[in-house]
Amino acid sequence: MSSLGINLPGLIAQLVNFALLLVLLYLLLYKRVIRYLDERSNRIRESMERAEQIKEQAARADEQVQARLEAGRREGEQLIAQASQMGERIKEEAREAARKETELQLARAREQMDVERQRALDELRREFAGLAIMAAERVIKERLDPETHRRLIEEVLEEGGFRRNGGSE
Repeated sequence: MSSLGINLPGLIAQLVNFALLLVLLYLLLYKRVIRYLDERSNRIRESMERAEQIKEQAARADEQVQARLEAGRREGEQLIAQASQMGERIKEEAREAARKETELQLARAREQMDVERQRALDELRREFAGLAIMAAERVIKERLDPETHRRLIEEVLEEGGFRRNGGSE
């Protein structure tokens, strides 16, 4: 072996030193290193489990948020529908109020027209009564024959401002 450049007593001494080093490392460090690696493995596994739990909680929270958003959207749609219905009701009430006001104004106008018509009729009756009195006075003064009677009526009507066809000037 010496032709290969290997020193046998040096090789044996190195092997013995290496074996002693392994025994010392095993006795002093192996259990500590194994325990440290086991603890680290446990911490990693626990961290992974916690991460999975957090992921599940996040998924549940996301579902809850989505459910709340959906509930909020439905509530918003209900509020919009209620507001729309309220707006329609208010418009209908306004229309009804305007219709009632219009009817009231029409009734007032009709009453006023009736009052004016009654005044005009009363005035016409007074004028006609005056004309009738004037005609009666003339009839009494003259003897009545059909021709005179017709002529007197026409004169009275002309003096009263009426035409022969019955209309006013």
